[in-house]
Amino acid sequence: MRPSKPILLHGFPLSGHSHRAELMLRLLDLPFDFHQIDLVGGEQRGEAFLRLNPFGTVPVIEDDGVVVADSCAILVYLATKYDPDGLWLPRDAEGAAQVQRWLSVAQGPVFNGPCSARLVTVFGMDFDHARAKAVAERLFATLDGLLAARTFLVNERPTIADVALYSYIAHAPEGGVALTPHAHLSAWLRRIEALPGFAPMPATKAGLLAA
Repeated sequence: MRPSKPILLHGFPLSGHSHRAELMLRLLDLPFDFHQIDLVGGEQRGEAFLRLNPFGTVPVIEDDGVVVADSCAILVYLATKYDPDGLWLPRDAEGAAQVQRWLSVAQGPVFNGPCSARLVTVFGMDFDHARAKAVAERLFATLDGLLAARTFLVNERPTIADVALYSYIAHAPEGGVALTPHAHLSAWLRRIEALPGFAPMPATKAGLLAA
């Protein structure tokens, strides 16, 4: 199935949440247009955007009259509608539950760890940077152990679980968290980056990447 017209993605290039949605669109080879929301200027708090998402956060997609907000919800929507074979979102109970587990990790330890650490160094937000780095380190150690015995998070092919975790983990060095000690985690990142249609999120010169 293909959309009748390009999907409109409202996002921000340096947002890992936004990149999740963009990456899924690219991996599914779906046509889309990107509308950059001026987060610095407060466009997300304007009346027009709040009609799309009352919480005032990116990303949001519009797909032929259907509006979906929240990055993980967008992943579920796109995989359910445009991947009828269930490759990206397993249809069996166990596979679906495993994916949901990792979506919860994306909204929990990933947000409180590498995402929050990067929000401090890239955007100057008032989070506890030391705590965020500690959460990230614990998360990375756990993932590195799990990925020693598997190719992707749920099974031997990628799912939306991998897409949900990828962006902020790949850009963790911008938040001051090193990836080099975690060989299996780094190999998993490279496997995602080798997928057809992959496109990276722009990097910033922050944290460990600062000049």
